[in-house]
Amino acid sequence: MASTAVPGFVLPYADRVPLIRVIHGFARALFAAFVFFACFAFSETSPYDVIAIPTILLWACLGIRLHRGAVPLVLLLLLYLGAIVVGLLPFLDEEFPVTWTIQLVYLSVTCVFFVMFFSDDTRARVELALKAYTASCVFSAVLGIVGYLQWLGIEDLFYKYDRASGTFQDPNVFGSFLTLGALYLMHGLITATSRRPVLSLAGLLIILVGIFLSFSRGSWGGTVVAALLMIGSVYASCGSARLRRRIVLLSLATLALGAVAMAALLSVDSVQKMFATRAAVSQDYDEGETGRFGNQLRGMEMLLERPLGMGPMHWRLTFGLEPHNSYIGSFANGGWLGGAVFLAIVAATGFVGFRLLARASPFRAHAQVIWPALLMFFLQALQIDIEKWRHVYMMLGMVWALEAARRRWAAAGAREPDEVMGRRPEGMPAGGARS
Repeated sequence: MASTAVPGFVLPYADRVPLIRVIHGFARALFAAFVFFACFAFSETSPYDVIAIPTILLWACLGIRLHRGAVPLVLLLLLYLGAIVVGLLPFLDEEFPVTWTIQLVYLSVTCVFFVMFFSDDTRARVELALKAYTASCVFSAVLGIVGYLQWLGIEDLFYKYDRASGTFQDPNVFGSFLTLGALYLMHGLITATSRRPVLSLAGLLIILVGIFLSFSRGSWGGTVVAALLMIGSVYASCGSARLRRRIVLLSLATLALGAVAMAALLSVDSVQKMFATRAAVSQDYDEGETGRFGNQLRGMEMLLERPLGMGPMHWRLTFGLEPHNSYIGSFANGGWLGGAVFLAIVAATGFVGFRLLARASPFRAHAQVIWPALLMFFLQALQIDIEKWRHVYMMLGMVWALEAARRRWAAAGAREPDEVMGRRPEGMPAGGARS
């Protein structure tokens, strides 16, 4: 695909021009802030959304490309949005469905930006994003813990429904958001690639406490599944017996430390009562004909007779609740086509994600962190609505960008990634070596 860079702006020796270096540095800082602000979800519009447009426009001017390896995702997103828009047509006079559809289009645009952005200079850019995201996780987890303990004395600030919520409206979203940060720190510790292991361990413990105090069953189970997949992938891919022993020992140590921390938290009466309530298989709102599961059964019967679905957000208008299942929701919002395409996005991304884990490449280490986290969201989509979660679109773009970079690396004969990209890392002088 052709570059979106402004013709004549990016010169062959642009990295020697101080002004261009300054602009690249500012662009990287702006992008890091963009990712960091993903944790601010108090309302429909957040600092993340305010900074999104200037970040995307600036990087479009500096030059981002859509590589062939990521084209399937873009085509599937366009097809999915097309199905949603068709479902919206009978309800163009209703503000709520129109607003929801516009927001979905915006999030899909950010996903396309992410896949284009991460496809070049992949390792450096993904590392930058993961660092910013993890800092965001620690920040939000600290506020969630402080709010849960009510140290600030301000009611409902950073906690909702007697559960930690951090900088989110919903404790479930808060707990799930933290998983990627936990995996990133855990991966650095077990592979001995963390430059500051003590600081990483402290950050990991803060994030894990935040996940626990969210009392989100999906976040608990999803984090466990994602961590097991990540650890298993690292163990299977490493060729060193010494590293494998380290992985096993550190995993056991982390498990023991987590058990001790959980026991300490459960010694508090309020925590113990909430844990007993939330650990139940189903809640009161799940049961009955008008509960979550009852609505899903009735709604699926209705969808069998409606090829175009109910229209965006009309499930909520019909039943008074969200479907609490993104797969059912995709059929309700976009009809049979929208539901089928949503399933295709999940299946295709799953194929790409597991292939990234299975095949040796310079991008596998990052895939071991990102794909298990995204898989956790796909699994959680069975019991919650993830269509409006900003960070899911970032991870989706990351996975496909890693695959695009891996394919070009393999096609180029497994040379260094920077050679495959046809460029040096940003800011590196000609002929310089990487640190």
